[in-house]
Amino acid sequence: MEEAIVIGAGPAGLSAAIEAAKYGVKITVIDENSRPGGQLFKQIHRFFGSSAHFAGTRGYEIGNYLLSESKSLGVRVLLNTAVWGIFSENRLGIKTEEKTEIIQAKKIIIATGASENPVCFPGWTLPGVMGAGAVQTMMNLHRVLPGKKILMVGSGNVGLIVSYQLLQAGADVIAVVELLPEIGGYLVHAMKIARAGVNIFTSHTIIKAEGRNGVQKVIVGKVDEKFQIIKGSEKEYKVDLICIAAGLTPLIELCMMAGCELSYLQSIGGFVPLHNEDMETTVPGVYIAGDVSGIEEASTAIEEGRLTGVAVAESLGFISKKMAKERKIEIWSNLAELRSGPFGEEKRIAKECLLREFKTKYGR
Repeated sequence: MEEAIVIGAGPAGLSAAIEAAKYGVKITVIDENSRPGGQLFKQIHRFFGSSAHFAGTRGYEIGNYLLSESKSLGVRVLLNTAVWGIFSENRLGIKTEEKTEIIQAKKIIIATGASENPVCFPGWTLPGVMGAGAVQTMMNLHRVLPGKKILMVGSGNVGLIVSYQLLQAGADVIAVVELLPEIGGYLVHAMKIARAGVNIFTSHTIIKAEGRNGVQKVIVGKVDEKFQIIKGSEKEYKVDLICIAAGLTPLIELCMMAGCELSYLQSIGGFVPLHNEDMETTVPGVYIAGDVSGIEEASTAIEEGRLTGVAVAESLGFISKKMAKERKIEIWSNLAELRSGPFGEEKRIAKECLLREFKTKYGR
């Protein structure tokens, strides 16, 4: 039986494994991809925040740091390995290229991340309609520019950052359209693309996309306060790529299979597993970290991973309660800092709601 298994080798999963391994836990990280690191290796922009949260460091550099640290601590990483089920007594069904088997662990950390939200409109299934994450992967990891003339849908940080990276890669970002009346992301990101001549149209949406074998043009329109198209506001653009940055949804399927109780909070992505301050779910021995616990920034995912790692090490007896508490207080303080300010307030409130609901129902 394994001491602890982490599902997902992104920033949350690797950080959890590193933290637990520091205290002597023999821990295994499982990921279905061919390389660990998750989203970090396609994030070429510098992180915001404090030095404790990797401020001024590019995402792929953070990824390299986490990989190097996990290797030095003896963390075992199984790649090209899919976890297809979680069963009673912390048993996992896994599939590699060679075999399918059942393994068991004393503790499980689910750090499966999130999936991109689609936007449906006439023509949305045409080749050339892609999620912003997929575009970023092609562009920054594989060095393939998926389009030359792009319309970006969504003005959150992802939409704004990917728009700027597309400009850096030599593409022409025709415009950014945002359904809501205000820009969703940081103004510093919006100003960078605005200075480059990219129009950001708030209170706008896609009406339809057209093309023979792929996207050739798109029609957008302005919406009223009821989000209905205003007649006569239509604009037509010739584009070969429509990039969708409409938010993320936590990947909770394995949590559901494990029997974790869920709660719905729209501000952090929808249904998320209930958990306590140690990131332990309603199923004893099953923990979560990162976007699967609610959509936030990568820095938050790293801190949640660290918190989970400490909690697992404590529960397995590798660290005293006193030492664990001291480390947890430090991490909770870091999380509070990350969730401060106008953009983090909504996330903080949502997380506090989850903790209160958990404590009310389970008293732990």
